[in-house]
Amino acid sequence: MSYCSFCRDLPKDNLHKIYHDFHYGVRISSNEALFERLVLEINQAGLSWDLMLKKQNNFKVAFDNYNIKKIAKYTENDINRLCADAGIIRNRLKINAVIHNANVISQLIEQHGTFENWIQIHHPLQLIEWVKLFKRTFKFVGGEIVNEFLMSTAYLSGAHDVNCEKYSVII
Repeated sequence: MSYCSFCRDLPKDNLHKIYHDFHYGVRISSNEALFERLVLEINQAGLSWDLMLKKQNNFKVAFDNYNIKKIAKYTENDINRLCADAGIIRNRLKINAVIHNANVISQLIEQHGTFENWIQIHHPLQLIEWVKLFKRTFKFVGGEIVNEFLMSTAYLSGAHDVNCEKYSVII
């Protein structure tokens, strides 16, 4: 079952329905919003998207509203704090990847002005090329994480079925 089919008849206040109707497959330009989506996709690995949607606000608080420069300077004390935070995914590898990726994105912003500009420089690529680029650039990113990150931010097509009411709006 596609995500569109899954969400079609859900109540309007359902987290999946809200995400599908207003966020999934929609271009994001803010550095923090792009970073947030990458963080959520990384943390979703091996878990459900439902869990990520439920914990989304907890992640935002735990990671200082996705302040990239601040996260890039996190210390071992911050890592320990995050590992003890039951409101997020307490996986040290994922937490370390978030901090590492914040450092990388800080450098990309210095070089290209924004994280979005860095993505745009490489756009369009095929998924396999995106995966290679992301694996060279970031930590804890594989094919599924890269695919969902790029689809959810409208850099790869396929977020919505052609018969989904959001398909024509987003196209």
